[in-house]
Amino acid sequence: MGEGCAAVLPANAWNWIAVWRRNYLAWKKVALASILGNLADPIIYLFGLGLGLGIVVGQVDGTSYVAFLAGGMVATSAMTSATFETIYAAFARMNAQRTWESILCTQLTLGDIVLGELSWAASKAFLAGTGIMIVANMLGYAAWLSILYALPVILLTGFAFASLAMVVMALAPSYDYFIFYQTLVLTPMLFLCGAVFPITQLPQAFESVSQFLPLAHAIDLIRPAMLGRPADNMGLHIGALFLYAVLPFFVSLALLRRRLMS
Repeated sequence: MGEGCAAVLPANAWNWIAVWRRNYLAWKKVALASILGNLADPIIYLFGLGLGLGIVVGQVDGTSYVAFLAGGMVATSAMTSATFETIYAAFARMNAQRTWESILCTQLTLGDIVLGELSWAASKAFLAGTGIMIVANMLGYAAWLSILYALPVILLTGFAFASLAMVVMALAPSYDYFIFYQTLVLTPMLFLCGAVFPITQLPQAFESVSQFLPLAHAIDLIRPAMLGRPADNMGLHIGALFLYAVLPFFVSLALLRRRLMS
């Protein structure tokens, strides 16, 4: 029993790099198309909602609506990029392509593979979120210095959502089930967590629920940084994202072990 559990955990602190590098080399061939795809949706939201509704809404929390929206789009971009890389690309490598099966024939453990996949998904989230933030900075909706403060949060956000998506991936029998996660979890989170309008505009019950959602914690760290403001309860938000990154990782290991051995 003890040996079986040990074999599931990462073997050491560096084996995951081999999985990350394998995914990077495969992605490098389609890097431009991938980057443009990850940037398209948030930029459409930023210009469509920001410039359109911005005329009607005016200022929000003492800043222009476009600047307010930009922080939400950075966090949302990290969320969607990490999630989609996990539930689609990583699922394909595990299921259809059977890449994981080949890797498990080496000295790498299941934990090494999952950690490598999470790191790669977080890396793509980092690229997507940083890209949106650079666009916002170039348009004057955020301060350039904010990049330095927001970058670690974007990476941690990517880890958190990749870890949650890994649990979903471990439970889903096929691709068809991922639409439920997108529709019933990700989309409501977009509107409940203050990405497009302040949480304070929600009914009290929904406002209370939003405080437990990972996207809300990410936005509460990224938006103040981009606006050049101090973040409230910084330790709480970082701790919450850290828990969302770590706890689902171990849950997914247990679920994937059962799935791959059945």
